[in-house]
Amino acid sequence: MKSFWRSPFYILFAATAVVLIANGSRQSFGLFLDPIITDLDWGISEFALAIATQNLVMGIAAPFTGALADRYMRPTTVIALAAGLYTVGLALISVSVTPETMFLSAGVIVGIGASGVGLTLPLGIVGRIAPEKSRTLWLGIVTGGGSAGQFTFGLTTTGLIDSFGWASGILGLAAMVAVAVPLAYSMRWAGDTAFSKPDTETLGSALKRASSHRGYWLLVMGFFVCGFQVQFVGTHLPKYLTDSGAGPWLAATAISIIGLFNLFGTIIAGWAGGKWRKRNLLSQIYIARGLLFLIFLYLPVNEVTVIGFSAILGVLWLSTVPLTSGIVAQIFGPRYMSTLFAIVFLSHQIGAFTGVFLGGLFYDIFGTYEAAWWLAIGLSATAAFLHCCINDRPIKLPAPVKTT
Repeated sequence: MKSFWRSPFYILFAATAVVLIANGSRQSFGLFLDPIITDLDWGISEFALAIATQNLVMGIAAPFTGALADRYMRPTTVIALAAGLYTVGLALISVSVTPETMFLSAGVIVGIGASGVGLTLPLGIVGRIAPEKSRTLWLGIVTGGGSAGQFTFGLTTTGLIDSFGWASGILGLAAMVAVAVPLAYSMRWAGDTAFSKPDTETLGSALKRASSHRGYWLLVMGFFVCGFQVQFVGTHLPKYLTDSGAGPWLAATAISIIGLFNLFGTIIAGWAGGKWRKRNLLSQIYIARGLLFLIFLYLPVNEVTVIGFSAILGVLWLSTVPLTSGIVAQIFGPRYMSTLFAIVFLSHQIGAFTGVFLGGLFYDIFGTYEAAWWLAIGLSATAAFLHCCINDRPIKLPAPVKTT
């Protein structure tokens, strides 16, 4: 029986399921924006600040949870503890009726929990156990779990809110996130598989190598743009659509369609990353995003345009993740991937904070999201250029060393 739990394919399945739950629940927060600000009589920026803080805290905590998993604890133990904290934070949102308590529950507690149960640790586990030639594809499958979660949780969350109200809806999310705890525990044998090979360097030396690598910092800067765009759209698209005359179900459908099509987009990106140069694929993805935003900004909002926009954006949505994490593993090797990718992910979450907060701030100032859309378009061009300049050749690792 133990051999079943040790199987790389089971670990791939369980890691994908954890990401499905974590990402699906996080990408549903935008659906709570209108019900919460209406019920509590808040401005958009007050709720947006809590969600923006969640993204920032998640990013800041990610390198620490990554280091815990890489050096001091089983990665699966860290994931299980983080999932429990995430569940508590979600439950507390249901009784948060002031901006301060919402900031603490949705922003700080959920942010810390999400740092350990989100993409970085599951990707780190799978990156270590995956066959080298198929690594980017396996990373794409795990990332695709987040897309499946977005599709599944989008309509489910809307149904909970419509049937029971936003407070009960968030408790429903908490119950679903709690399932990640036993899932993480079921992967406990992954650590034995992942650390079966001798270390080639210490965590400290890996961090030193990365900090002096120009391509690594270009990757860090480029991933900021991904975070800005994804969280701006994920949080503010439902409000943008309802302001344009669309019903709440079309807004929920848009989020779900993005998730559905990104399920295919991430797997395709993972497959493509094994055949073509990852940095060039990333540049093309950011260019495509910018063009899509520009076209959508001038189209009328109706079922056809929203569904079409959501489907195309879905293909591009998190397709950056297997390629970005794949470049990290390609340059530095998979041993300390959780920590090294977590630092890149911190930049993503700083971008997410900026996108969510500026989206709400611009709306409160101008009464429209147009300025935020234009900023997202400009950032696409910047990211495309940055990725073209990345030196993605693998570095030469030292001989195996003993760690204490």
